[in-house]
Amino acid sequence: MASVQLRNVTKAWGDVVVSKDINLDIHEGEFVVFVGPSGCGKSTLLRMIAGLETITSGDLFIGDTRMNEIPPAERGVGMVFPVLCTLSPPFRCGKYVVWPEAGRREKRSD
Repeated sequence: MASVQLRNVTKAWGDVVVSKDINLDIHEGEFVVFVGPSGCGKSTLLRMIAGLETITSGDLFIGDTRMNEIPPAERGVGMVFPVLCTLSPPFRCGKYVVWPEAGRREKRSD
């Protein structure tokens, strides 16, 4: 896992600023939890890191690469959406965490 850096990241929808000048360093191997009340911007922040939400201003780096314009599929970042974890079988939340990796496994020839 690479480091993640946010530099003065702001998100606005029109004139409504929902996150302003966020500066954050997540070091390689570090485990981080975002905690706060509903509507405070936790999901928006994660969606910006994953590339599912555009950054209005500021810079996002994963490792040494500026990611602002990199498409979500090319970022190497995944999310588990809360609604998926409430589904009944055949999947449980833990399976959603590993499910995307199943498609990435390299085929070996014996």
